[in-house]
Formats: sequence, C-alpha cells, structure tokens
Amino acid sequence: MNNLLSICDIKDDILEILDLAKRFKNGEMEEKPLKDKSLAMIFEKSSTRTRVSFDIGMYQLGGQSLFLSQSDLQMGRGEPIADTAKVLSRYVDGIMIRAVNHSDVEQLAKEADVPVISGLTNIEHPCQALADLQTIEEHLGDFKNLKLCYVGDGNNVCNSLLLASACVGMDMSVACPEGYEPNSEIIKIASELSKKTNCTITISPDIEKCVKDADAVYTDVWVSMGDEAEQEKRMNDLLKYQVNVDLMKLAKENAIFMHCLPAIRGQEVSSEIIDGPQSVIFDEAENRLHAQKAVLYYFLK
Repeated sequence: MNNLLSICDIKDDILEILDLAKRFKNGEMEEKPLKDKSLAMIFEKSSTRTRVSFDIGMYQLGGQSLFLSQSDLQMGRGEPIADTAKVLSRYVDGIMIRAVNHSDVEQLAKEADVPVISGLTNIEHPCQALADLQTIEEHLGDFKNLKLCYVGDGNNVCNSLLLASACVGMDMSVACPEGYEPNSEIIKIASELSKKTNCTITISPDIEKCVKDADAVYTDVWVSMGDEAEQEKRMNDLLKYQVNVDLMKLAKENAIFMHCLPAIRGQEVSSEIIDGPQSVIFDEAENRLHAQKAVLYYFLK
C-alpha cells in the first residue's frame, strides 16, 4: 500500500508530484478526476491550512471529505488505532491524519487497507514541504542552483524540508542553537540522499554562516503546539535567531522569505520582513491547496 508519512515515501516521485501540482494550479488537469472518491480527515490537532486545503481539494477534484476530530471518533475514548484503521478502510478511499505522535500514524498506515497521508506529526510535515518546493520553484527556478536556509527550531517542518531539499538537489542549511537541531535520523537520511543529488546539508548554530548567500530564508514559530510548557526557555534560547532586516541582508539581494504559518510577528520574524516585499508566505499558503490536490490525485487516482 502506498502511503505518504514521510518525504522519503515519495523520494523518487517528488518531481512528478510537483509537476502535477503545477498543472493543477494552471488548470491543465482533467476535471473531477476523483469523482465518487472519499477521504476521511482525522485531526488530533487544530488546523487552518491543512484542513481547508484538503477539504477544498477533494471537492475540486470531484470527491468528498469527512472531517473527524478526536471527539468525533471512538479513538478518543480508547478504541485501538488498528480497529479504527480497519473500519475506515471499509468506508473510504483514503485517510488523511494530523496527529500528535508519528508512531500512531505509522500504526494507522500499517493496519489500513487504503492510502494514509500525513497532515503533520511531531516528526514530519511532508505536505507542507511539497508546497514549499512548489513556491521556491515558482519564484526562483531550478533547485540545483539554489540554497535554502532554515532558521530557528529544527522541528517537523525543518525535518521534511531537509529531506525534500536533498531529494531535489537543493543546498540547505539549518541555523539553530544547541539542543534545537533537527531529528538526528532525518539528518542522516538527508545527508545520504544529498550525496546522490550532489547538494550540501549543513546544520550549525552559526546563523551568519548559514544565512550567507541564501536564496530563500525560512522560519517557523518558536513554540509549537505541545511545547507550551517550555515557552520561556525557548524564547530565551531562540532570541538571536529572529529573522529580521539585518539577518536578511546576509542572504542574496533577491532572496525570498518563507514561513509555513501561523506566525507571531515580533518573535521568530519581524513585521518588516513577513509583511515586506521579500515575503512569499501567502503564495506558500495557496500552494498547499495545489500540492494537496497533487498528493490526493497521486495516491487516490
């Protein structure tokens, strides 16, 4: 069964999916290719972009989506994930899940008889990375001549971007303080992938070194959902990793600024940057829809 739990699941097909996303955005695909298909959408965490893009995406593709919060499912009352997977597989053509723990999504995929798509876990956010690549290609062109710099907490978004960058041959640096590095296994896999695509992966606390000559500078919130108890410590540790005017001056003159949203202006990014001419955050948000449609077509068609 084909699933999208990690960028690694599509490492050989990522360019094909990006091409599909571009064609959907340009209106070049057949109408209603998922007519009569259905998608169960399980949300253990709140969402704006993931929920709306999958919901509207299925509608535009001619299919039907069903929103299921934790309180809507017996999983919230202790029903085993395996039972939920087996039951839903009898009703729907695919399952999208936005979960707290990556291991739960892996178990769901193992037990399901239909494709499972991750809408975010504590380890990865593959659909966001696809939309990010689509946005970078639209604004900057060929990946192999580019450098992406991620600044701040090496979280799930950063993990997927590392893998995605390595797959398409784009250099990527991560500027983060000690203790905030991306997942060590992800770094290892991305480094191995980068050898095949002839690009470089750099993880360093040296923010100036990482941002220098970057074509795109990316950041995310310092306190993600589930990290609220560490808020004060995180704010102090990440203070000098704010993306602001001075930091962007280290990147290339035509560099773009990226953020997966939601953002907190004045924390991980200054208002001058996120609301300025270099920002492409709303193009990213829009591309969630097109990238999601490509994923749905690829796995459900």
